[in-house]
This record gives sequence, C-alpha cells and structure tokens, in this order.
Amino acid sequence: MPAPDDRALSRRDFHRAAAAVAAACATPAIATAQKTDSPRPVLAVGDMHFAVDHGWAQLPERFTWQTTHNVAVGADGLVYVIHEGRYDQPDHPSIFVFDGDGTFVRAFGENLQGGGHGLEVRREGGEEFVYATAYQQQRSFAKFTTAGELVWRKFAPMESGLYADGEDKLPRDDNPWGRDRFHPTNFAFLPTGGFLLADGYGSFRIHRFDDAGNWLSCFGAPSGDDLADGTFNTPHGVWSDDRAEEPLIVVADRANKRLQWFTLGGEHRRTQDGFLLPANIDRQGDLLLVPDLFGRVTLLDGANNVLGHLGDDSERILADTPNGQDRKGWTIRGDESAWRPGKFVHPHDACFDADGNIYVAEWVQTGRVTKLTRLG
Repeated sequence: MPAPDDRALSRRDFHRAAAAVAAACATPAIATAQKTDSPRPVLAVGDMHFAVDHGWAQLPERFTWQTTHNVAVGADGLVYVIHEGRYDQPDHPSIFVFDGDGTFVRAFGENLQGGGHGLEVRREGGEEFVYATAYQQQRSFAKFTTAGELVWRKFAPMESGLYADGEDKLPRDDNPWGRDRFHPTNFAFLPTGGFLLADGYGSFRIHRFDDAGNWLSCFGAPSGDDLADGTFNTPHGVWSDDRAEEPLIVVADRANKRLQWFTLGGEHRRTQDGFLLPANIDRQGDLLLVPDLFGRVTLLDGANNVLGHLGDDSERILADTPNGQDRKGWTIRGDESAWRPGKFVHPHDACFDADGNIYVAEWVQTGRVTKLTRLG
C-alpha cells in the first residue's frame, strides 16, 4: 500500500514515468514467448529464460491472502511470504511458509496482522531467523525463529528525535501518517554486523541498528522539489550491494523513481534514474533484481546496466492510473479478470532462490506470489 504522500503524482511526475516506459520499450534482449509444449508463459531477458507460474503458492482453505507484500527464501529453500492482513482479524497469521513446489508448510505472525509488510530471512551462526516489518496500526519491526516464535519486537527509535510521542507504543487503533510517524518497510543486513531499516512510509530515513535491534544512527531526509541526492520520497527498499570493491547500500527511492547508492556510513555515492516505482532490491552474483510497482521486474548487470524487464505490462498499468498514484485509478489490481498470463500488475518485492529462480510478490488485494522457474 503506498504511503499517503505517494498517492498523488504531479503531472510532471506522471509524464516522467510514461517517458521511462517509452524508453524501456527500446531496451534490447527482452522477450515474452509461449512455449508450444508448455501451458506456462516463458519470459526471457538475454539468455535467461523463466517459466511463469502465477498460481504457485497454495493456501489451506482456512486462510486467505490479504494484499501480499514481500517474499524471502531460506537456505533450506523454504519460501516465506508476508501479507498485510486485516487489523480486525488478529488471529489470522500474516506470514506463510511454502516449499519450493508451493505446498503450504506453516504460518505465524498473528501479532503483525493488519500491517504485515517487509520480510527477510537471515542466517546468524548456525540458525536462521525471520525479520519482518509492520506498518499502519502495527508499526514495528520484529525478529522470529523460522518456527514462528517471537524473539523480539521493536518500535519507533525515539532516541532519533524524529518521532511524535507514542510512536513507540502499542496498541494503536489510530493510523496517523506523516514524517513524524513510524511506518517501516524493509531491511538490509550489513557485512559489518547489524542491519538497516527503511522507514519508507514514515520519516523517509534509513535507520541503522546493531544485531540486537538497538538504534545507532540514521541517514537521509525527505526530498524537496530539487530531488537532491541523498534525499528520499518513499525510500521503500534497501539492500547491501557488495558487487564492487567498496561495499555499498542501495536504496529504492520509490516515488523519486530512482535507485541511490551509499557507503555503509550513509555517504551518497551515485544515483540512477530510469525506473517507474522501484519497490525493493535483491542480488545474486552480478545481477540486481528490482521489482517495479508499475508492472515489471527489472534486471541489472554488474555495471548497473538494464538488461531487460520481466513480465512488463507497465504501459497498460500506467494507463490504468490516470491520476498517478491516486488509488482510485488503480482498477486492475482489484480485478483478476484483467490480469494477463506472463504479465505483472504491481510487483512489490522479488527475490532469487539458490537455483536462480525468482519469486515475485505483488501488491494486489487478493494476493499473488509468482514463481519464475529458471530454464536451461
């Protein structure tokens, strides 16, 4: 769900997005094909081919999808999916776990129901843990065992001096928005220890925490009209990028339609434009994976050149949003009959597994998690 400041793009912003789509149409080495010996669409970028399975994850009848947000894969190949859920259904889990074939394994995270958002799986020593963020009434971030036991849950870092009184307390039956509110979106884990947390719907800062979840510092600020480097408008995703000699942090600065790279200490290094609404980042080898909320998933090479877009339906999705991000224009997301095989609607997160397959979670009301199986 976009933050309120996301919901209305200016005419300038909308035309910038449309121009980016036009430019993307000229990108080489992009293909969408239907194999004659398979009922599934096959997507291609360069020499990479992926079979598409939109209905891969199967939920038991006692559960329902309630706007999917993020997806992560553990070392054992299990796939974790977080959905927003409904605040008035506190007994319904917000995190589902599947095997690689889409068979349901377990569920947990009832305490994030109504605000489930970000999700990562992290190995610490010989054990894996699940980190999750929640926004709206549940605004907080938490650490679970992979079995679903809560290790700790944290709230707004009041020592930062950024937040209004009460942002570090629950329950929250109200749901205020603004730069003095805490609505965290996603994590990145640092090679030096600890992690970063993007407050993508709240303060528009990137917070740094130690391994125990204690606040250390933050960087960034809300953007002005000049879109200065190092400022953000919905810093929705964040990831560690160690593909170059200097380890960096890359931020999906979503409403500014760009990625920004920073040192581990928060010093700006570079900015790359040309995206529509980049929502998050994942990396495997030299590849950078960027789900874009306007109907496509982008692959970048080790030099951050755009290799191509998977499942690109951005032109149609942009046409479905005549008022920019005003949610009254987002009609396709709520109409499954308008979804096209092999095309994405609103990719909100995407990640690789160890075999190079890609999982894509989309911001749609009934939920959708697609598996792109790497071929050849």
